[in-house]
Amino acid sequence: MTESYKELMVKKEKGMKEAFMRAACTTFTVIIGLLTILTVNFLLFIVTVALGVLTYFVFQWTDIEYEYLYLDKEITVDKVMAKSRRKRAVVLEVGKIEIMAPENSSQLEYYKNRQVKTTDLSAGHDLPGQKLYVVYYEGSQKFLLNLDDDFANTVRLVAPRHVYME
Repeated sequence: MTESYKELMVKKEKGMKEAFMRAACTTFTVIIGLLTILTVNFLLFIVTVALGVLTYFVFQWTDIEYEYLYLDKEITVDKVMAKSRRKRAVVLEVGKIEIMAPENSSQLEYYKNRQVKTTDLSAGHDLPGQKLYVVYYEGSQKFLLNLDDDFANTVRLVAPRHVYME
């Protein structure tokens, strides 16, 4: 029996919302911290500590990577936050995939009008050496993944009628 193992890391790019949240939290923390030092106010000290904790968590929540792992006919996607905490996002069984194709593929025309829950587990667009793939899973879910040709080809070897690489 031949077993395949592939691993791929994809860093989610920060948008304007994430950049604004980081900048706002940092700015407010610094300003309130300076006011605390100048006025020696205990209440402002508590607010500064609370804003510092909030800023820490905002930085954790906005620094996200996805790790794709293919092993034994399963694609496991883990969400890695700030390179320190890992959370299992989803496990996809290759046998239950209806179709997996690049986002702009003509093979997806039949699926365009489906009303399904979409889960974005990608960088949000194509990356150098990686394409944005759309995966329709079990008829009720749609996943967006950034995959390179090697990873997609490994999945294609298991389900050749359901994986397109055009």
